Amino acid sequence: MINNIWTGDKVRLRVIVPTDWDKFHNNDLDSESARLCDMIYFPRSEEGTKNWAEHQASKGPDGDNIMLAIETLDGNLVGSINAHNCDTRHGTFKYGVAIFREHWRKGYAAEAVMILLRYYFEELRYQKVNAHVYAFNEGSIALQESLGFVQEGRLRNMIYSKGQHFDEYVFGLTKSEYES
Repeated sequence: MINNIWTGDKVRLRVIVPTDWDKFHNNDLDSESARLCDMIYFPRSEEGTKNWAEHQASKGPDGDNIMLAIETLDGNLVGSINAHNCDTRHGTFKYGVAIFREHWRKGYAAEAVMILLRYYFEELRYQKVNAHVYAFNEGSIALQESLGFVQEGRLRNMIYSKGQHFDEYVFGLTKSEYES
């Protein structure tokens, strides 16, 4: 058996490929899921989502910033994860993860995050990761806490959704915390 750093017990991380467009398009129709991850965008045509998937498939990493697909070991696309705001000078980065609603609460997000952290901490020498979570995203708050992230701050009234402002929490995890 081949040992691959991008593979866990439940999921593997891989590049987004053009044929992923339909699952991402269907996920875009879930407004509540979109709100939890980022924001609700204007509708996009199937052709627009196909173009987005083509672009993702062809662009690759931007320095250490990357967006990857999360798929089960049997090849079922279940979401995506990204590393962004990668700062090699300070050894810090941020991440975001999104799991399609029908795959929530199966441990896919937690394992995907740990795979990403393993690579950034053990291969790229990063020493700290942050995640920004909306105060109304209870599932993501629980995920961060279960992975050992510490709530380091609260940005008041940063997010506007459903006709009101919400706080945004900043969670952090250092490499030494990851290792313990």
